[in-house]
Amino acid sequence: MSMVKTIGISKSFGALSVLKNISLEVNQKEVICIIGPSGAGKSTYLRSLNHLETIDTA
Repeated sequence: MSMVKTIGISKSFGALSVLKNISLEVNQKEVICIIGPSGAGKSTYLRSLNHLETIDTA
């Protein structure tokens, strides 16, 4: 059973595309880590999950 599931999330700030068609599924009892370089969109993705950012397309 999925605890978190996103399909095709995209987010832009003006002409800058930050998230492009991001999908993720996290099941019960799974632990994940989101890693990447600065500016890769990690915080934007997590803020979108918490409805702190509006999602452009899903």
